[in-house]
Amino acid sequence: MQVMKPIASNALPEGDEWVYEVKYDGFRCVLHWGSDPNSVQIISRNGKDLSGNFPEIINACQEQKSHVTDYLPLKLDGELVVLNNTQQANFSLIQKRGRLKKHDLIEQEASRRPASFMAFDLIAINDTDMIDLTFDERKRTLADVFVGKRSLGDRLHHISSSDNAEALWQDIFAHKGEGMIAKRKDSRYQPGKKHHDWFKVKNWRTIKAFLTFYEPNNDYFTVCVFQDNSVIEIGKCKHGLDDEAYKVLKELFLSKGTDEKGGFRIPPAICAEIHTLDLMGGELREPEFNRLLPQATVDDCTWETLQLDIAMLPETVDVSNTDKLFWPSPGFTKGDLLLYMREIAPYMLPFLKNRLLTIIRSPDGVHGESFFQKHLPDYAPDFIKGVEHDGENCFVCHDLDSLIWFANHGALEYHIPFQTFEDENPLEIVFDLDPPGREQFSLAVKAALLLKQILDDLRLKSFVKTSGGKGLQVHIPLPANSMSYEETGILTQAVAWTLEKSHPDLFTTERFKKKRGDRLYIDYLQHGEGKTIVSPYSPRKRDDATVAAPLFWDEVNSDLSPDMFRIDNVVERVKAVGCPFKDYFVAGENQVLDDVLAMIGS
Repeated sequence: MQVMKPIASNALPEGDEWVYEVKYDGFRCVLHWGSDPNSVQIISRNGKDLSGNFPEIINACQEQKSHVTDYLPLKLDGELVVLNNTQQANFSLIQKRGRLKKHDLIEQEASRRPASFMAFDLIAINDTDMIDLTFDERKRTLADVFVGKRSLGDRLHHISSSDNAEALWQDIFAHKGEGMIAKRKDSRYQPGKKHHDWFKVKNWRTIKAFLTFYEPNNDYFTVCVFQDNSVIEIGKCKHGLDDEAYKVLKELFLSKGTDEKGGFRIPPAICAEIHTLDLMGGELREPEFNRLLPQATVDDCTWETLQLDIAMLPETVDVSNTDKLFWPSPGFTKGDLLLYMREIAPYMLPFLKNRLLTIIRSPDGVHGESFFQKHLPDYAPDFIKGVEHDGENCFVCHDLDSLIWFANHGALEYHIPFQTFEDENPLEIVFDLDPPGREQFSLAVKAALLLKQILDDLRLKSFVKTSGGKGLQVHIPLPANSMSYEETGILTQAVAWTLEKSHPDLFTTERFKKKRGDRLYIDYLQHGEGKTIVSPYSPRKRDDATVAAPLFWDEVNSDLSPDMFRIDNVVERVKAVGCPFKDYFVAGENQVLDDVLAMIGS
């Protein structure tokens, strides 16, 4: 059967009869789960069988069959995606997966960057059609299939509905999701678009560009910007203008343009405001005209401005001096910092949440004056959350607006304590592995791998990141209030001393630098009440614009170098390979501490 499709809209319907869901950017599919739990098919909305291209989804269904046996056979309506974060899917990766033909390549990609099936509706259950029931009834039954949870394992997810459109939209905007869908609670499932019950609103990026070429055979206009005084093409656009505006624009090209093969060209002069979903490979994705800009000048249509517009910086922050040079050696500007912080925000903000923040500000870049700041300044806007702590007015960074405000004020580094401002006990343990210099980084690699073995033997799930400087940092997330600082101190000292004794010529716990020689310093004392550690994904105040970058453990090897991860490549890295700290907080909640508590109590 044909799936029910949402109707494009510029505004969300409001009222108690509506609920709202995240719209993901992937392949619309129906998951057919037969009465035999091992019989699973993924059928696209165009009727194509995608099962062979996504073996991880088939395997996930088979692993979860014990949870759904009573509901089979099932038909789940949803979106097949590769998730960047909870609200954003990676369309280019899912598109690439759909095109693969060779089994070994499919298996390789399924392992490297697995897809997920996001179920949002229930078409049939126990071989009984659900399409004549209301959406609200179908949604409740779908929740039952998922055992009341949002996920069945790692690959099968249930998209929940929200009554609060504004709050959900803010979340989608912060994560740069594709958009939102509004659904009428009492609506029935109707194939196609012959309804008034599902509406989609896209999270458009709005950019300014100029038009240079018109193709009469297909009515497309070529969209361009300036880059280093050269005109570069960023896409083609035809939809969005009303009949009158389109007629005027077309006539202008026909009457004033130079007749060339395939169309008519005019020099840069006509500016337009264009909606787009993203900039992929230097080309606008799904561009649509919003309006022509007869008063605008083409000099404002630059590659640098395009990048800032695509980033969707929050309007609450009055961004300034974006062309100021912050990192002279690689040539990165304050604008580059803002772009990085905007894109990395969904991955970085969870580590800042409810933690007192200490920032290092360098308003004139890495070679200018810098200073620490942990007290709320008088000029901070209302959305910066102040927290009273030990008689001092401190602050936290709890949302995108706050993060971009700090970056706009030259905050290059973000340091956090090991507990929230509401708790006295740590939520994590961190070992700082500090070699004498970057030339001895191999010592950090060796120490980290030895440390991981010790932690594995204690049944502790650990995570590793570069410090952004010259070393590595190993994190062990903890369940809330499971250990005191006194207890974690016993553990960190015991582990550090074990490493030191195993290789006294390579590692040391000596605090005085002059006594360390060429040995790596295991800084277990840095983990303690009142101390801080640089946040995952924080930039560092270093000449080469490095980042405290989370790693996968298999990346900790002789090929690893601390200068590999900078503000200009970490975002693309996360989108390409995923976030190594994605499961950090879940791992903390599920951390098994029996062996650790037994050891420190003995």
